[in-house]
Order: sequence, then C-alpha cells, then structure tokens
Amino acid sequence: MSITFVIIIILYLFLIGLFILGFDKVKPFRLQDIIPKTTFTVIIPFRNEAENLSQLLDSIFTLNYPPHLFEIILVDDDSEDNSIEIINYFLSQNQSKTIDIKITKNQRQTNSPKKDAITTAIKQATNQWIITTDADCVLPNYWLDSFDNCIQNTNSKMIVGPVDYTNNSGLLNAFQTLDFLSLIGATISGFGINKPFLCNGANLAYKKVFFANLQGFEGNTNIASGDDIFLMEKALKQDKKAVKYLKSEHAIVTTKPQKTIQTLLSQRIRWASKTSNYKNNFAKLVGLIVLIANASIVVSFVLVTLGLLALKPFAYLFFIKIAIDFLLIYKTSQFFNKESVLKHYTWSCLIYPFFNVYVAFISMFSSYKWKGRSFKK
Repeated sequence: MSITFVIIIILYLFLIGLFILGFDKVKPFRLQDIIPKTTFTVIIPFRNEAENLSQLLDSIFTLNYPPHLFEIILVDDDSEDNSIEIINYFLSQNQSKTIDIKITKNQRQTNSPKKDAITTAIKQATNQWIITTDADCVLPNYWLDSFDNCIQNTNSKMIVGPVDYTNNSGLLNAFQTLDFLSLIGATISGFGINKPFLCNGANLAYKKVFFANLQGFEGNTNIASGDDIFLMEKALKQDKKAVKYLKSEHAIVTTKPQKTIQTLLSQRIRWASKTSNYKNNFAKLVGLIVLIANASIVVSFVLVTLGLLALKPFAYLFFIKIAIDFLLIYKTSQFFNKESVLKHYTWSCLIYPFFNVYVAFISMFSSYKWKGRSFKK
C-alpha cells in the first residue's frame, strides 16, 4: 500500500514540477504605447445579476479604449429580478457617454443557456473580435488595450486572459482564492509547456471569423457548461499556434468568490461535470493524476486513523505534496499580487483533498443547480 502511494506522489510531483517550469516560460506581456486598431464586441450574458451589474457597468464606462472601436452586447438569459431595470437606469444616467451598449434577449436553441447567449450575441456583433466576460466581473481600465496589444504583436486567433477573485477576507474566501490560484497557475503553465488545457470564459477573446470556422459550439451543445474549454479544444485542434495566453496585469478581470459553502460546491461541481467530455487527453491525464493524488491522501488518512498505516510515511507523503503545490501557488500569487492569502495555505491543505474528492465524486453521478436552474450531467 505504501509503495502505491509513493508511486502516485512521484507522478504528481512530476506533473506539478512540470507546471512550475511552465509557468515561468509564459513571459509577462508588457503594455506598449501603440495606436489601438482592433475592433471588439464584448459579450456579457446575465441572469439575475442585479447586485453585480452596477459594478460591471461602472468598469465598462472607465475603460481606456477608444469607444468607437468597441461595442457591448448584454444578453438577458431570462432574468427574474430587476437586472434590466438596473441596466436601463444606468444607461439613462450616462447618456452623454458614447459607448455603444445594447441589450438583447437570449435565443434558446440548446441545453446550454450560456452558449446560446453567446451565439445570439455573435449573430448581432459588428466587430472583428469577440471578447466574453461575466456579469459578476469588474474590468480593468486597460483591458481592451492589453488584448489589442497582444493581437497587434502576435498571430493570435484566440486569447485566454487572467481572472482573479476580488475578496480574500474570511476563511471561505481565502480557501476559494487558493483553490482558484492553483487552477489559474495550471492554466498558465499549460501554455508554458505547449499543452494548453484550461481557460475561463470570464476573460476569453477570439476572432469572429475563427468562431465561425470552428462552427461555434457545435458538437457540445448538449453539455450545459464549457462555453470556454470546449471551444478552446476545437481552436487548438485547428490552429494550436494561434491560441495565446495574455499574462498581463492590465488584463486581469476580477470576480467575486462564492458567498456560501453550498454555492461553492455547486460551482465546482458544475466545473467538474464537464471533465468527462474533454477531448484533450492531456487534460484528462492531469485531472486523473490530481484526483488520484488527493484520493490517496484521503485514503491514507483513513488508514492511519484505523491503525492500518503508519503515521510517519503518511506525514512524509503529505508534506511532499503540499510543498510542491505551494511552489506553484506561490508563483501564481506573485503574479496576481495575492501573497497575503498564503497565510491560509496550511489549514487549507488539510481540507482540500477531501473537498477535491467529494466534488469529483458528486460530479460523476449528480445533477447540479446554478442560477436557479437544474442541469443534468
């Protein structure tokens, strides 16, 4: 039994070590003082986001990018609160500003509301680049400038941008932030080792014509989530060199962590539920190794508790795992200026293996709820 655990941890060490090396291979992108040229259509689906829309709209009106080079399409996905009223009121108070903001109704065609919302907006988009974000996000001032810089300096057809949490105070928020930093670290590292496998639709850009060439979301519309990862998988298959990661502090979109354990679990189960549909073999391998490593910690802990495994080997293996994890999370926290959250790392490590295994197990068999809707696996 101990030998099996050792082999699992060695595989895990190799994987995370590879990620640590890959993280530094993605060089920070420096914003240049060049004339903006790229035209963007920013697509923002929303459903019952009354408490978040004001902050989002505030950030839109403070974007530095020339207003004639971008438009905003807000897609209402059957909101049941006063989201529309809030948007209309905000627009009425900012009529003097020249930003083109439209509200449209989601045209449902498939089992995936968000994919339908993005497809609905793309049909109305007038600009050459599509960039998606979420209604609970806040956009940095030089967000579009950063993407324009990247587009002008590379042969990109799709660009993956960084996402961060706004609030680290409180134990639940700290735990989520550390978990999210590990995911973002793996995302960046995947690009560094030329094995991209993660992205986030809260900060994702692609050419409109490229989306059409990929036939949009066709092939995975039966899956409720995955408007980002499944599209990137198709993009990588068609033109891997044209998919870039924008490692720029000026491109970081911020969002809020979940307020309760229940909504956190629902979110993570929603994320995990799509992994069985990945076509990227490397993504499947990463998911499997991470799950087995965390499961081995959980099983070892139970065996130690029952007196069937010595404490010392378990302690060694556990320490090795959390040490290698810390190196990747530390690098990621430096990029996002989140070093202060590392003080919560030790206790989070004790909880995370159980959290990871529980989410993975439930996602295999259970449906989930999100935004007041139930979705089958």
